[in-house]
Amino acid sequence: MNKPNVFDLADAFLSIESMSNKKLQKMCYYAKAWHLALGDGNIIDDTFEAWVHGPVNPDLYNKYKDYGFNSIPKYENKASLPVDIVAFAEKVYEAYGHLDAYDLECLSHSEPPWKEARGNLNPWEGCQTIISESSMENYYRSIMN
Repeated sequence: MNKPNVFDLADAFLSIESMSNKKLQKMCYYAKAWHLALGDGNIIDDTFEAWVHGPVNPDLYNKYKDYGFNSIPKYENKASLPVDIVAFAEKVYEAYGHLDAYDLECLSHSEPPWKEARGNLNPWEGCQTIISESSMENYYRSIMN
């Protein structure tokens, strides 16, 4: 089987709950970041950019952009997904799932990986800088209990 990608990870989260594109982006970002921080390697090779509203994977954004602020329907074929991806998505969801998209945006804006990628840009300025995986790994590892 091929290595899971951002779409597999997104489907794992959508198998738990229907959610907006913005929330889905942040959930996938946190899954990638925490998987790196835990020393388990890269759960997906796909990258996230430091957009105005927080970390975004452009391909995932484009897939669901037509939903706007509305919820993307729940993914009903959970059995088709890699078991380890679903299990990790469930753990991340336990930690972040209670937050809405705006809360997750604010949280990501307060953290070094996104801030470092944006540099000195104003909050409203567009940015396509990729958030560094080493920055993600180091920061989230540093806040582990």
